Amino acid sequence: APVAVFTGKANCPYYAKAEHLADCLQATLPNFRVHKITQHPDKWEQWLHGICETNGWEHRQSPIIWRELLDRGGKGQLLGGLNDFLEYAQQYYGITSMMLSEEMLDIAEENLQAHLEIVKEDEEFKSLIKPMQIWITSASAPICYQLIPLLANGEVFGMTTEISIHLLDTGQFKEVLCSIVMEAEDMAFPLLRSILEHTEIDEAFIEADVIIVLDDVLLNLEVQSLENYIREVSEICQVYAPLIEKNAKSEVRVISSGKTFANLKAALIMTYGPSIKPENIIAVATSWESAAKAMLARKLNMSTAGVKDVIVWGNTTGSNYIDLSHAKLYGYDCAIWGPANFQCPLLSMIYDREWIHSEFLSAQGSLRSRVGRCTGMLPAHAVATVLQYWYHGSPPGEIVSVGVLSEGQFCIPEGIIFSMPVRFQNGNWEVIKELEIDGTTQEVLGRLAHELIQ
Repeated sequence: APVAVFTGKANCPYYAKAEHLADCLQATLPNFRVHKITQHPDKWEQWLHGICETNGWEHRQSPIIWRELLDRGGKGQLLGGLNDFLEYAQQYYGITSMMLSEEMLDIAEENLQAHLEIVKEDEEFKSLIKPMQIWITSASAPICYQLIPLLANGEVFGMTTEISIHLLDTGQFKEVLCSIVMEAEDMAFPLLRSILEHTEIDEAFIEADVIIVLDDVLLNLEVQSLENYIREVSEICQVYAPLIEKNAKSEVRVISSGKTFANLKAALIMTYGPSIKPENIIAVATSWESAAKAMLARKLNMSTAGVKDVIVWGNTTGSNYIDLSHAKLYGYDCAIWGPANFQCPLLSMIYDREWIHSEFLSAQGSLRSRVGRCTGMLPAHAVATVLQYWYHGSPPGEIVSVGVLSEGQFCIPEGIIFSMPVRFQNGNWEVIKELEIDGTTQEVLGRLAHELIQ
């Protein structure tokens, strides 16, 4: 059976009369089905124009009534306005409306109030399921391309949290951003409400819950000095920080990543955005952490999952120190066995100390070259992991390395962003102050802090 669709301005008396007659027909005729749509008076003209244009109809007033033929794929057949419907009801069913003008006006007023109530409820419901707003700067970078599926698959923020991703970059990368948007849309992630590209800096970070700062400068010290590159980074942060203060949510979380100056970017955003909570700005060091664990696991011929508590100290994208003194192995196949949670110190299992110093810790070692060469997958995974820990907590008892604002812990000077051991709990992080460090490590930390301050 066809469905009769009745739609009109919520406060229209003619719509009220048509609706009343439709209700009478539906009550007396088993095959007469009605679908009613009211529109706000302010939106009626635009809506009517749109529906007529889509269907190729000519109709100018409220109400508009059509039949949807379900056996023909829902194709609409225009009946017309109130008079056309009165004629149709009389001709086909011998039923006419006796509603008086005063009744029509009363029902029209009731319709308007009911419509406004429904709109209000709908808006309140939508506000409850408002998606998280995630902004990514320098979004044409390969790391962003790798990061989008990790953010959208539900593992980072949870399987019930919808997200909207905003890609920000300069106008020259507009086409790149558009193609990323198109591809992400085509992947049809259930939790990705929207993905948008932005090339206008003024609209950056609007309503942001999370901001991932990827901006890099292409370091070539033969072309210009380090000071000039630092000035470049500083200028970027001077633009971003006030916009974050102005446009983002008050609890916004900022993650500084990329290949260059991650600690510096975090520090500068704090400096130029004093109202942003300092504990909500961090620099990511987990690329080093995961690459180090993988390299150690290969050396020991074991699963990477069993290598825990490798600490990255210092500058997450510069001089840092990979500290193995607290590292532990779980499930390692050696002479000593124990229960599932049995652990043994990593350093007592690696007898080749020369390998640690030449391959692992040295500035020319393979660990540095591997992390330095990574193009996107590793840093994207690092950002996603830290975000997941931030929202859902890090594994109990495990150490995570993150660049955070120093408050003098481990004798590191206050006021610099320095990678150190933390744990994430209940949406916050805390430095693991109870960790004991030896004199050699303390000496290295002093040197790294001095370099960062410089």
